[in-house]
Amino acid sequence: MIHSFFLLVAEAAAEEAKGGLFDIDATLPLMAIQFLILVALLNALFYKPLGKVLDDRDNFIRTSQAEAKERLMKAEALAKQYEQELAETRRQSQAVIAAAQDDAQKIANSKLAEAQREAQAQREQAQQELDRQKAEAMQSLEQQVEALSQQILQKLLSGVSIG
Repeated sequence: MIHSFFLLVAEAAAEEAKGGLFDIDATLPLMAIQFLILVALLNALFYKPLGKVLDDRDNFIRTSQAEAKERLMKAEALAKQYEQELAETRRQSQAVIAAAQDDAQKIANSKLAEAQREAQAQREQAQQELDRQKAEAMQSLEQQVEALSQQILQKLLSGVSIG
């Protein structure tokens, strides 16, 4: 209805003033009004929703970046903490290994010393046994030498008196 009214006004204005290079009649305000209506419609139907979508997307990107930075900082902090814990665990395990090696070395040294003492005791015992056997053998030999000496002496004495 408004549109048909504008058409009638435009036709009436066109019939009245025909002829100049720049005719200023009802067409100019009608075109201006149509342009303003088009701008208002485009703004309401296209630019505002598009701007809202762009603003929402921009906010989403900003919040996503902020969250990503926060997560990255947390991940770096956790990685640093885990590296420190790993280094501490390695130091502790190396200390435990060193202590175990020291204990094993002490045990080995004590076993070696004990084995050396036992060997020395067995050597001394064997030496004493050898000395005892040597003394018994010497005593036995002395008795045999004395018995033989007596026999020789008796044979010599019996051979000297006979002759």
